Amino acid sequence: MLMLLMIGSQAQTYTPAPSNVEARHQFQDMKYGMFIHWGLSSTLGDGEWVMNNRNIKVEDYKRLLNVFNPVDFDAAKWVGAAKAAGMKYIVFITRHHDGFSNWDTKQSDWKITNTHYGKDVLKMLADECKKQGIKLGLYYSTLDWFRSDYPYETGRTGKGTGRTQKSNYASYLQFMKNQLTELLTNYGDIMSIWFDGHWDQTNPEGHADRSSRIDWKYEEIYSLIHKLQPQCMIGNNHHLTPFAGEDFQMFERDLPGENKSGLSFQTASDELPLETCETINGSWGYNITDRNYKTVTQVVQLLAGAAGRNANLLLNVGPMASGVIQAEFVDTLAAAGKWLEKYGESIYGTRGGPLTPQSWGVTTQKGQITYIHLFKQPAEGTILIPGSKLKVKQVRVLGQDTIVKFKVTKEGVLIETGNVQLAGPDTVIALELR
Repeated sequence: MLMLLMIGSQAQTYTPAPSNVEARHQFQDMKYGMFIHWGLSSTLGDGEWVMNNRNIKVEDYKRLLNVFNPVDFDAAKWVGAAKAAGMKYIVFITRHHDGFSNWDTKQSDWKITNTHYGKDVLKMLADECKKQGIKLGLYYSTLDWFRSDYPYETGRTGKGTGRTQKSNYASYLQFMKNQLTELLTNYGDIMSIWFDGHWDQTNPEGHADRSSRIDWKYEEIYSLIHKLQPQCMIGNNHHLTPFAGEDFQMFERDLPGENKSGLSFQTASDELPLETCETINGSWGYNITDRNYKTVTQVVQLLAGAAGRNANLLLNVGPMASGVIQAEFVDTLAAAGKWLEKYGESIYGTRGGPLTPQSWGVTTQKGQITYIHLFKQPAEGTILIPGSKLKVKQVRVLGQDTIVKFKVTKEGVLIETGNVQLAGPDTVIALELR
């Protein structure tokens, strides 16, 4: 069934193609993806914002073209790491805020094929994703600290990169359209375009007025994408209510409904798929001093927490400049993948369960089964799954022979958890109805 959407402040309507609606359902079923922040900035080992944070001039930053040489890049290892982690899709940084293109674009010389390495990593990654059965989404920055035609005068970042020429958004818009056409024409089926940078032209998050200082002309951009690949889902990390033409809503470093990061003041959509992006340590791009590694328990509970809020988890790794994903990341992801091998039925293909998130954990649901994810024992020793005249087929602990006591009441099914032995990062009770 087609959905007619009128979302946000934009007046136009958007009717997604049937293939797009189906792609949304598939996206929600996949639940778990790998974000990969990597590029020229990785050579400095100080995160992907290093150009802005150190006020590096464009002319100085250009020297990195002679340094970046990821001879150890192996698309099969990247995709294999995602697959071993239980991830179903990858979102790759095609171009971050430093404007450097990780593919053989014809629109600029500021690209990976003009380094000593000289190869189109996106082509290799796209081919390997297809080979291993992993969907591919593409991150694309609308913000640019490098180009002078980007409206840097009204932007909040990139002030120290030495640009003096007057900006020209018409030129920059055409540049973006041309690049997006390349990405959606030369690299096979693309699951999604993941935009970032809108916030550069607004007041900071939390301000009452978050209106943009420029007209990004999203209608033109989004229409182009949906014309080239109707199934391709569009998301925009603007930290606002979704705009018309967008196919999923993202939350940066927050689960939907939370705002621990100070970035997520927006309300979660009831109509669009949701996705939380978070990183496996404290940085997005490679940071040589960042040892704030997430544990296996944190990763599993973050994934289950997202699923319990009807959202996907897009978990980031920042490979080293050499092209290698460091062992700490690979090992943690693989261990979380082992958990998914046993308990994946409670994550993949599910939607948010009948209970809002609780202090003890969350619930997910698929068909007649409600999955109760216990991160810790509930203080009361019981959990009530609401509903009237419910007929229980069985209550079981996944991976255990434990007998779970329960009783059906007027309010629902009351499950006793006292004799359930918590094991690992997330103990899952499955309540199956007839």
